Amino acid sequence: MIRPTALVLSALLAACGGAQTPVPLIGPARDVAALAGAWAGDYSSAMSGRSGSISFTLRAQGDSAFGDVVMIPTGLNRPLGPWPTQATDPQTRAQPEVLTINFVRVMHDTVSGRLAPYADPQTGVRLSTSFVGALKGNTIIGTYTTFLPSGETQTGRWTVQRR
Repeated sequence: MIRPTALVLSALLAACGGAQTPVPLIGPARDVAALAGAWAGDYSSAMSGRSGSISFTLRAQGDSAFGDVVMIPTGLNRPLGPWPTQATDPQTRAQPEVLTINFVRVMHDTVSGRLAPYADPQTGVRLSTSFVGALKGNTIIGTYTTFLPSGETQTGRWTVQRR
């Protein structure tokens, strides 16, 4: 059974440092600035039975932000990794595994976006996830949808708070 791990603004336990990928942000500058900061929380899905922690940090700069998502499913004891794009170098495996946020749209109190494809931790198949949430002060509460290779979807909920 494929279990998504998902979210975004999400995925978990600790934000990673180092070189971060720029994330295109779409929305008014004031709304985008409201997302800046370190966020931590959790996600869960009754459909997949999967849950875990999420952590990400966004630094807004112009029309982009910089940040990666760390997702650690409960019981896995390691973060989810991105979908492999090339042969894995043993030295690269020692680096923290992070998921990339492909884009984030923010308008007033609504945040939405999509994670770059990542590997299912149990089966290794390619998964992708989109998310939407409501920003209220220092909390974002939302839902996510994970797209399975079969064409099916699995949904769940996520919540994060600014640290």
